[in-house]
Amino acid sequence: MYEERIKRSGLQSRITSAADAATHLRDGMIVASSGFTKAGDSKAVLKAFAAIAQDSPRKITLITGASLGHGTDGMLASAHALHKRSPFQVDPILRNSINNGEVLFNDQHLGESAELIHENILQPDIAIIEALMIEEDGSIVPTTSVGNTVAFATAAKKIIVEINISVPLTLHGVHDIFSAGIWPNRQIIPITNAGTRIGRTSIPIDPEKIIAIVITETTDSPAAINERDDKTRAIAGHLLQFFEHEVKKGRLTHQLRPLQSGIGKVANAVLEGFTEGSFHHLTMYSEVLQDSTFNLIDAGKMDFASASSITVSQDCYQRLMRNLEKYKPNIVLRPQDISNAAEVIRRLGVISINTAIEFDIYGNVNSTHIAGTRMMNGIGGSNDFARNAYLSIFVTQASSKAGAISHVVPMASHIDNSEHDVDIVVTDFGLADLRGLAPRERANVIISNCADPAYKEELKDYFLAACKKGGHTPHLLQEALSWHQRMEQQGSMKKENILQDI
Repeated sequence: MYEERIKRSGLQSRITSAADAATHLRDGMIVASSGFTKAGDSKAVLKAFAAIAQDSPRKITLITGASLGHGTDGMLASAHALHKRSPFQVDPILRNSINNGEVLFNDQHLGESAELIHENILQPDIAIIEALMIEEDGSIVPTTSVGNTVAFATAAKKIIVEINISVPLTLHGVHDIFSAGIWPNRQIIPITNAGTRIGRTSIPIDPEKIIAIVITETTDSPAAINERDDKTRAIAGHLLQFFEHEVKKGRLTHQLRPLQSGIGKVANAVLEGFTEGSFHHLTMYSEVLQDSTFNLIDAGKMDFASASSITVSQDCYQRLMRNLEKYKPNIVLRPQDISNAAEVIRRLGVISINTAIEFDIYGNVNSTHIAGTRMMNGIGGSNDFARNAYLSIFVTQASSKAGAISHVVPMASHIDNSEHDVDIVVTDFGLADLRGLAPRERANVIISNCADPAYKEELKDYFLAACKKGGHTPHLLQEALSWHQRMEQQGSMKKENILQDI
């Protein structure tokens, strides 16, 4: 029945139910699953394991490429089936379990997470891999993401394959599977432009490790694509003006350099802004292909896009799957230790655009923790790109919650990307070019250009008082995190709220 999907002789006899396959996952195991930003993830076996754990308590350590879709992380957390999770998540139920200490969370750079597998620091007992098909040689063709699947398939002692028949076979050929190997025999990654193909279209494995095959027919969770609003339009506008300025200065052309964009409504809106500008023949070397990527291809603005997964809205997903032959010449999916490789990012001169929760007056960026303690999602791949990009850009709205929260603060409550790795910060009020500036210069331009006017004077007062105290990076330690304390105590960072309460 599934001859087109399972070409390896003898493997069809291993087809079983998700419930039966899930019985192979036992208490204390390290389980690896395909999936990157809700794409190409386990859609059946992990859910079946959550149901088993609900009735018969057991916990696993779960490693993926990035986030899972369809509420799977939440189901596992609700069933108390997770001991530890790595390296990224976006599920609100799991997030609560992490922040209350029930589930341990290893927040790791996505480009380096495969190293834990390659170096046997973590060895998966079982890998669960969503596949388009299994080739005659037993190799696995992934679906809409590659992520860490190559490392998982190589290192795991056993493999469960989920064949997803909802994904058309025309996706075959989109993947570029390459491994640089491990020390001391690591190879150069010979990618010289976003469209360079260096590998094969399937993941080589020992087919004898496949212990179960489950047939599924569920599409990826759709990405939530918010409409552009005034703030995201303003951020995009500031960036487009900046790029035009760089073109006039001769530092860029209207082709720019390969773009990388973090996932989310702000980053997606920024990319959408390129449909309206004078830029053309754009390329992308990123982690995720979003709606904006395909809109730019359709608009004739983007020539090629390389990433590790496809995470799009339902409408865009249907458009893509109906027209795969049209888009295939323009896209490629790679393992995340290749898409996020420092060597390649630096060689290509990537322009990196990622979202911040907050940044401080010196350009230190908090990407992960609310008020310094409560995990949001994780660092993802932002630092892989920020540290190595030609231009490292972070964007956020200047304030939120009707002005109660300023996202430009005296001192970041948690730092994921330090001032040394941040070139440009942008809010809806303006852009600060930090290249070549000393800390005191950075503070002046960030406060002047990026802060919400409601907070600007207080930021100036803080900075001037700190300068009087002295230091290369002046701070008043007794006041540095007072804004976050006000938010926790009074529900607003504004100082006048405290005076009103008194």
